[in-house]
Amino acid sequence: MSVVPLPPASAVDFGEARAAFEGLLSRMTSDPLIHAPHGDVEDALWSDGTEVLRLIMQGHLDLRAEQERPVPIQGADGDIRTHVRHTQRKLETRFGTVEVHRASLGHRDVPALFPMDAELNLPLDQASHGVQRRVVEEVARGSFGEAVQAVATTTAARIAKRQVEEIAERSAQDFDAFYESRTATEEREADLLITSLDGKGITMRAEDLRPATRKAAEETQHKLGRRLSKGEKRNRKRMATVAAVYSVEPWVQRPEDIVRELREEEPRAGPRPRPKNKRVWASVEKIEGKGARRASVDPMPA
Repeated sequence: MSVVPLPPASAVDFGEARAAFEGLLSRMTSDPLIHAPHGDVEDALWSDGTEVLRLIMQGHLDLRAEQERPVPIQGADGDIRTHVRHTQRKLETRFGTVEVHRASLGHRDVPALFPMDAELNLPLDQASHGVQRRVVEEVARGSFGEAVQAVATTTAARIAKRQVEEIAERSAQDFDAFYESRTATEEREADLLITSLDGKGITMRAEDLRPATRKAAEETQHKLGRRLSKGEKRNRKRMATVAAVYSVEPWVQRPEDIVRELREEEPRAGPRPRPKNKRVWASVEKIEGKGARRASVDPMPA
C-alpha cells in the first residue's frame, strides 16, 4: 500500500480575503446600511464584494507562486535556461489589479522564460482574458471610448483607450485560422445552403479613401475643425462588405402555424432549426497605396 505524502504547509492562508469578507458581513449588519435603501446596499456589495474577490484571486496567485519549484528548462531555441530570478508582473482582472509573482529562467544573451506565465496562460499585455473579452463585446456594440466607460462601470478593471484599440485589433487577427480550425457538423443532403451579403458605408481617414473620393473630400468645406458635423460625411466613406454562409434544415410551416405564432398564448409548433457551419466575414480592403488593409469581425456563431 503506497502512502501519498501531504503537501508542505503553506504560508498563504487567504488572511486578507477572510478579513475583507468578515468586514463586508459586518458592514451589511451595521446601522448605516440596516436602514438604507436597497440601492445603497447594492453599491456597498459591489464595491466591497469586488475587493473580496480581488483578494481571493491574489491569494490564489500567491499560493501558486509559493508552490512553484523552478527547474532548468529548454526553450524552442534549444538553449537550456538555468539561472533563476524571482520577478513579478501586474494583471488587470475583472476584480481589479493583482500581482503575479513568478520565477524567471534564463542565462546570458538569451531571453528569459517564465513557466508560471505559461501555466496560467497569461496574456502578453496586462489585461486578463476576461477583461479582453468584455472589451471586445463592447467594441462590437459601440466606439472605443464607450467601451472604456462600459468596462469601468461593469468591472473593477481600469483600462485605457489605447489598450482597447490594441485588444480590438488583436482579437481579429486569428479570424481566418479560427474558421479553418472549426470542425463542421454533419449536414444532410436535404439541408438548405443559405448565403447573405450586405454593405455598410464606413467613414474613413482621408489617406484610406480612393483617389477620386479623397479629392472630392478635400475640396469640401466643413463647419468644425476637428470633426465632421451632421451631413458632412459625403465623400468620406468606403463600403464594407459583410457576408454570411450557413446551412439549415428546411422548416415547413402551414398557415395555422404562422397564425399560432401571432398568438403568444398558444404553444408554438416546435423550435426553429438552428443554422449550422455558419461563417461570417466583414472586411474593408485598401486597393491602392502601400499594401492592403483588412479588418475582420468574428461574431459569435449562431
